[in-house]
This record gives sequence, structure tokens and C-alpha cells, in this order.
Amino acid sequence: MFQQFDKLFIPFITAGDPNEELTIDLALILEKCGASAIELGVPYSDPLADGPVIQQASIRARRNGMNIEKAMELAYKMKERGLKIPIILFTYFNPVLQLGEKYFFTLMEKNRLEGLLIPDLPFEESGWMRKKCDEHGIYFISMVAPTSYNRIKKIAENAAGFLYCVSSLGVTGERQSFDERVSDFISHVKKYSEVPVAVGFGISSNEHVKKFFKISDGVVVGSAIVKQIEKLIPLLTNANTKQSGLQEFERFINGLLH
Repeated sequence: MFQQFDKLFIPFITAGDPNEELTIDLALILEKCGASAIELGVPYSDPLADGPVIQQASIRARRNGMNIEKAMELAYKMKERGLKIPIILFTYFNPVLQLGEKYFFTLMEKNRLEGLLIPDLPFEESGWMRKKCDEHGIYFISMVAPTSYNRIKKIAENAAGFLYCVSSLGVTGERQSFDERVSDFISHVKKYSEVPVAVGFGISSNEHVKKFFKISDGVVVGSAIVKQIEKLIPLLTNANTKQSGLQEFERFINGLLH
């Protein structure tokens, strides 16, 4: 999935935040800046892993009428606009359950989504979902956390696409520092994984990116990007200043990476 990338940069954005058209514009800028894939978040009313910043983005997107079906359709529109990198749908299990397995995978294929990440579906209960993803040519992205020590080998051996290594306990959000044991944890995970190991949760600065590029195969950045989008909403949603807002977003992403 990511053979052409030396180090992975996987940004998270919320579908429909600030609106559908801008979500596409932002995804294209992320690709231009070097994103390896887009993690496209489905806004959800009761998130378990999302911190305050992403929760607010979900509220804004849901007010605009965004839901799981529209999020998948948005992925197709991104590809139609020229996005070439993979799109990973980030959703909680309840919306998938509401759609029904058959219809959900029909929509995944129709809208050209390459990956799926469901943070509230435990590994022990995800076997059938991983099998269905395999049948439909979709990467089911697994997550491994510091609390998963006794399960790391099993999770890593079943990983597809990349293995999402959670840097710390708790919900998503910017952090100033990380547990000093995180390096040992990542090293332990990499021993068992045949796919790239990308680290997420709390990565919010160029210093963080450089740190984790040294000890892992890449980074997942969510809250820092979503926070910047929220900051730029007044510029982005004004026709007279939209381009200025997009340029400021591009500068932010380049500053994060370089």
C-alpha cells in the first residue's frame, strides 16, 4: 500500500468540516505536501477515541448534514478531483452496523475507498470484518496501544496496510510530551509487524514528527491539523479570502513536516 514512501505521513481530516468542497480542497493540499494517505473521519455523535478538537469538528460537520454515506461519496469526489493517494475511512462501528454489512461494502467499493479503520471494534471481535475487507480488496487498519502488550504479536501479524501504533493512553489531542517508554513500545511492535508502523495520538509539532520519524515508519496527525482548519474557517469560508486560507493551511502542513 505504501511501498513508494520512505516515511508515512497520514493526516486525519473530518468529512464535511468546514464543508464538503473545502474538505476536498484540504485533502488535495495534504497530498501536495506529501501525505501518504488521507484518514477521512466520519462525524459521529458519541466518539470514544476523539478528543475535544475532533469532537468539535464532528459537530460542525454534522450540522452541515454530513453522515457516513455522504463521507464515502466525498471520497469519490476527491478521486474525481484528482486525488491519487489512498483514502482510509475512519468510522465508529455503529454507523457501519446501521448501514448493514452488504450495503456498507457496496458503498466502500463504489466510492473507491482503499482502507477502513474502526477504533471501537476490538481486535478479538474484528475477525469477520478483516475477512470481509480482504474479500473486497480493502485494507483493515489495526490499532495497537500501550495496554496491548500481551496482544501485540497477534495484532501485528494480522495487520494490513499499516499498523496504527497509539503513542499514549486516552483520547486524541495535542500533547507537549510523551512517555519515555514510547520508544521501547514502538520497537517492540516493529519486531512483529510486516507492514509499516505509524504512530498517532498527540503528534502536533515538527519536533514530534522528527522524533517519531526516527523510531517508526511514519506518523498519523489529526488534532493539530483539525485545530488549524478550525482556526482558518473565517478565511476559508469567505470567497474573497479562501485562497489565502488554503495557502496558510499549506504553510502550516509544510512547517509540520519540514
